[in-house]
Amino acid sequence: MNQTTAQLGDQDASGHYNFPDPSGHFGQYGGSFVSETLTHALEELKETYARYIDDPEFLREFHHELKYFVGRPSPIYHARRWSDEMGGAQIFFKREDLNHTGAHKINNVIGQALLAKRMGKPRVIAETGAGQHGVATATICARFGLECVVYMGSEDVKRQVQNVYRMQLLGATVVPVESGSKTLKDALNEAMRDWVTNVEDTFYIIGTVAGPHPYPMMVRDFQSVIGKECIEQMPELTGRQPDYVMACIGGGSNAMGIFYPYIDHHDVTLIGVEAAGEGIATGKHSAALLGGIPGVLHGNRTYLLQDENGQIAETHSVSAGLDYPGVGPEHAWLKDSHRAQYVSVTDADAVAAFHHCCEIEGIIPALESSHALAYAAKFAATLPKDKTILVNLSGRGDKDMHTVAEFDKLHPHAK
Repeated sequence: MNQTTAQLGDQDASGHYNFPDPSGHFGQYGGSFVSETLTHALEELKETYARYIDDPEFLREFHHELKYFVGRPSPIYHARRWSDEMGGAQIFFKREDLNHTGAHKINNVIGQALLAKRMGKPRVIAETGAGQHGVATATICARFGLECVVYMGSEDVKRQVQNVYRMQLLGATVVPVESGSKTLKDALNEAMRDWVTNVEDTFYIIGTVAGPHPYPMMVRDFQSVIGKECIEQMPELTGRQPDYVMACIGGGSNAMGIFYPYIDHHDVTLIGVEAAGEGIATGKHSAALLGGIPGVLHGNRTYLLQDENGQIAETHSVSAGLDYPGVGPEHAWLKDSHRAQYVSVTDADAVAAFHHCCEIEGIIPALESSHALAYAAKFAATLPKDKTILVNLSGRGDKDMHTVAEFDKLHPHAK
């Protein structure tokens, strides 16, 4: 997290990973494709971030909030019974579900809210899909006394009623978005429109590693606390780093948070798990890296799900947080450079893993995280017992009770 914008570029002389470049590009991906109205706001944000990311007082406050408000460091847990059942590699969970608000989202939100305070922006806006980023934003706005407006697709409002009420309890205004597919993409569109209109007094907290530069870099850096903790914790548990690190991929912030500190550990394989929905061949999925092509959306160039005319395709996932037609540009670069591998898991397999984790380990995971758990369980069975898999359990599943119950009614034999 303590790299400044000035230090970032291509790989440095010693071969260390050092992206993005000063203009926010990860190879051909990333950048900043926005209206002139937002150019000044983004420049102001870049300058503020570069100023404070190495500032001792800013870092002290950031880590103080992570420790005393969030409850970090989050532990790593050996899923011993599940590992034994699979009969292969040992599976470990990075327990981001134990954070205050129940997911990894709070890490990044604290960092951006601290920037908003220093920039004198009293009004904060955010977009949310599964609601966890919205809850985290509403929480920290209550903590710091900031006005909070959260945009959420009306379909996601229905899917995540509990999180909507949590945001409202925390003092946020939740704005249902009725346009397009009424999911995360459309919520992000509306939040961008709000920002253009109210740029002088409003700070936009983007919740994932997408959007125009510096957001993909900034969100990654704030979330990298996850992987940094793992690098210290895994040798204490196993005597070495894991062989594989896995995380689910929507926009990709929880994955980049755990991947980034491991990128220079070349003996660690990084695996991102996308939402295959009803199957990639059906077109009803959200797997942008496996089923998309490069294009520009929400201010950055990355892999996108598009139709034959270049229009953004409608997406599908049982998990609202993965229901997005794009992916963070750094993931696009990691895919093309082969530093990370990307696979996919269907709705049915994710829900089955959700149930298995509940029944075998006594942990109720988020449906998003359940995609990574599903792949980890199947993959572990193919490996020797001395191999280790570290899964980022990015959130807890309280929010998903209604969705899982409805899925089980419709698919009684899928469990």
